[in-house]
Amino acid sequence: MSGREGGKKKPLKAPKKQGKDMDEDDLAFKQKQKEEQKAMDALKAKASGKGPLGGSGIKKSGKK
Repeated sequence: MSGREGGKKKPLKAPKKQGKDMDEDDLAFKQKQKEEQKAMDALKAKASGKGPLGGSGIKKSGKK
């Protein structure tokens, strides 16, 4: 009786999933998502180049 026999048995590996066939609607949707992602990345790059919005910063009171 060896120590390796006890405990949980490892599950068998599941077979790899086959790549599903995509129709025109799926391909169009994927293309639209890629274009939207590119647009978002461009907007993020444009927004990160600027400083703080508003320009007023922290308001300080007149008291000393």
